[in-house]
Amino acid sequence: MPNMSPKKHPMPEQAPDVRNHNFEEVALGYTAEMAMEEAQRCLHCKHQPCVAGCPVNVHIPQFIAKVAEGDFAGAYREIALTNGLPAVCGRVCPQETQCEGKCVRGIKGEPVGIGRLERFVADWWMEHGDGKTEKPASNGHRVAVVGAGPAGLTCAGDLAKMGYEVTVFEALQTAGGVLVYGIPQFRLPKEIVAREVGALKELGVDIETNMVIGKVDSVDELFEQGYEAVFIGSGAGLPSFMGIEGEGLLGVYSANEYLTRINLMKAYREGYDTPIAKSKAVAVVGGGNVAMDAARCAKRMGADTVYIVYRRSMQELPARAEEVHHAQEEGIVFKLLNNPVKIIGDENGHVTGIECIEMELGEPDASGRRRPIPKEGSNFVLDVDTVIMSIGTSPNPLIRSTTTGLEANKHGCLVADEKGATTKPGVFAGGDAVTGAATVILAMGAGKTAAQSIDEYIRSKN
Repeated sequence: MPNMSPKKHPMPEQAPDVRNHNFEEVALGYTAEMAMEEAQRCLHCKHQPCVAGCPVNVHIPQFIAKVAEGDFAGAYREIALTNGLPAVCGRVCPQETQCEGKCVRGIKGEPVGIGRLERFVADWWMEHGDGKTEKPASNGHRVAVVGAGPAGLTCAGDLAKMGYEVTVFEALQTAGGVLVYGIPQFRLPKEIVAREVGALKELGVDIETNMVIGKVDSVDELFEQGYEAVFIGSGAGLPSFMGIEGEGLLGVYSANEYLTRINLMKAYREGYDTPIAKSKAVAVVGGGNVAMDAARCAKRMGADTVYIVYRRSMQELPARAEEVHHAQEEGIVFKLLNNPVKIIGDENGHVTGIECIEMELGEPDASGRRRPIPKEGSNFVLDVDTVIMSIGTSPNPLIRSTTTGLEANKHGCLVADEKGATTKPGVFAGGDAVTGAATVILAMGAGKTAAQSIDEYIRSKN
């Protein structure tokens, strides 16, 4: 009998006043009993709308049926048919707008907790699975992947399963891309990422770190070295700023720099001498998931007061509802309908405040959101010693500027068709390098699409 409860089984979590002082994972995960109970809420719809909502087309009803039976190994194998990073996706995917957003149970209640169940299965497998990953027989063809983020890792894993000899070139010292430098430990433990990267290595994927393509080697030189195709999944790591007075003061960070110092360079751990501001009051400018991550990190790093400064209202806030809810629980102060106009400093060049102006919402703009309009004479100052800018990122121009025949649009994103093919024959691209900053799962979907296209391309030439 299906479980007809209108609500998901609650996710156990650390208490807000405890977790905002540590970097341990906030969500504690389902027990086996909780997972089986939640899995029984699935109605196993004939048309499977949840699968259509998943960018990597996980076999959702099939894996959930296995969970309901207590066959967690079988559930993992169903997920792994299409998803090479299930423990990651179960934690950071915006399920509410994708698979769960299509769930029929969501019409008259809450959707099935698909993401929570995927996380449970992946974690169970890491602890209890047989660990056997057989490297497929080589087909004799070599492919290079630039960037070890979600798009690159997914593309590499799918190609390796087809028998390709794949080398991933990563600019940083650790594979994972945004999964290791951007998303905090309390949302995505780095040990989880390392385990999933390790599974790809067992498939035969070679990952070379500290390899900045465009400096150490160019894309053109990769072809000269015998690679028959190249996938570019280098992300969008170039931060944007507002261009207001004071952005050069000491104590102003981009969210990328701030999060990289904390997540990848372990500034939050004793024994690491990574330099970072010891802030008392912080203003984070922006309203996306990255802004929430930066604000919640700042609180954990010891700031007494952390503001989110966003020029629209709560209804237009682009961050996931879950991340906003967690931030509010942890004491983050939301200064909505406010926009910075100037960062103020002292005689030594250190931040002492941020001047803002109140906003009101007018007619919708091109994005469909109501346009923020300044209220004349409403300026005020927030007393802060640190400002973190989180207003977006764009792709680094290094690769496109060192590769012949590779076109980009006016935003600096690589031009690629729906199959991931760029304007340069044999070069494919996907993820944030093409779309600009987006979600992990969309990047993974682009990596899967490109892997199939690369296979077709190489087969057509042989």
